[in-house]
Amino acid sequence: MSEQVIEGGCRCGAVRYRLRGLPLFTLHCHCADCRRSAGGPVQTWISYPKDQVSYAAGEPNRHQSSPGVWRGFCAACGTPLVYEATRIPDEVHILVGTLDSHITLAPERHVWWEEKVPWLDFDDDLPRYARFSRGDAKPIA
Repeated sequence: MSEQVIEGGCRCGAVRYRLRGLPLFTLHCHCADCRRSAGGPVQTWISYPKDQVSYAAGEPNRHQSSPGVWRGFCAACGTPLVYEATRIPDEVHILVGTLDSHITLAPERHVWWEEKVPWLDFDDDLPRYARFSRGDAKPIA
């Protein structure tokens, strides 16, 4: 069986990436920082080990959005692409909307539920975490 490869990139094609193997997880993030950075009420991320992410064309420009957090975007067209943080140095989170395919990789949870916009409802049974979903965090619903 061959290794799974998922490709994606920005709107203009200046930045193209390849994801090899299986993702660590996929989730919906409701935090205000993700909303502002990507321009939507919720962002869906897929996470990969950093060594399974490569760039076939260009690389994202990075902006430090908060201490220890960098968000990557295409300098040519502005498409938001990736999230990286010092607290998770071996992971890269990629915005699912930038994948060429495999958008069927369903999210496993909601994080930062406490910052969810009040007018958006979700009819799913995914666990909801007030903030993070790592370590000893327990779902709130």
